[in-house]
Amino acid sequence: MLTDLLAATDTYRSASQIARIVTEQWAAECMFCPNCGCARLSRFAANTPLADFFCASCGEHYELKSRKSPFGRTLANGAYAKKLERLRSDSSPNLLLLQYDLRLRQVVNLTAVPKRFFTHSIIEKRRPLSAHARRAGWIGSNIHLHLVPSIGRIRVIANGVVMNKDEILHRWKRTAFIEDAAPSARGWVVDVLACIEKIDTEVFELGDLYRFEDHLQSLYPSNRNVRPKIRQQLQVLRENGLLEFLGNGKYRKLL
Repeated sequence: MLTDLLAATDTYRSASQIARIVTEQWAAECMFCPNCGCARLSRFAANTPLADFFCASCGEHYELKSRKSPFGRTLANGAYAKKLERLRSDSSPNLLLLQYDLRLRQVVNLTAVPKRFFTHSIIEKRRPLSAHARRAGWIGSNIHLHLVPSIGRIRVIANGVVMNKDEILHRWKRTAFIEDAAPSARGWVVDVLACIEKIDTEVFELGDLYRFEDHLQSLYPSNRNVRPKIRQQLQVLRENGLLEFLGNGKYRKLL
């Protein structure tokens, strides 16, 4: 899928420069908006601090991360303080994770992660850079991708195969209700959803979810009503079609 893009890299010698130019050009020419379906994304000006692309139709912002190897559990990100500021102000961009193979001139995998899944529980504060570093004292952040619920990791391309566009748009919209809540309240529904996904069975009981009480308490140490908050999020997930209530404290996943 990158076949016609490599000519633009003739003046570059660095492999990382070539990869950046090629993947950004591919995204600008081939990637649609997973929020509204607009056929093209537009580029921000170079070195824009917030994001790489935006949708001229719906206004969504996207940050592109590219690498030749598969993405792991953790993704290095920008300054920790700035990341928290973006979370509080609801200005974080959506994330596009692109794995490429320049030898085959192909996008291997592409995953879209809506910004609604970026909560404080998946952001890790890194250690300050040493006194001998060029940016001594700078504190970066990591995004724990493995803590994002699978429903929030939307495959656009999988092993070189492009997924159905209508299905991508459907999956994106299924969790759009999370953004109706204030940024400070989204963490609860996302974290409870992540706990539900860890339950192996399709049908589960309220008691199965209560086993995550200590974990959720550690994420929200100032909250002393964890069980009521769990039940509140279950109601939200039921109302938005991700769970079915079967009665007697039992639920069925519709994820």
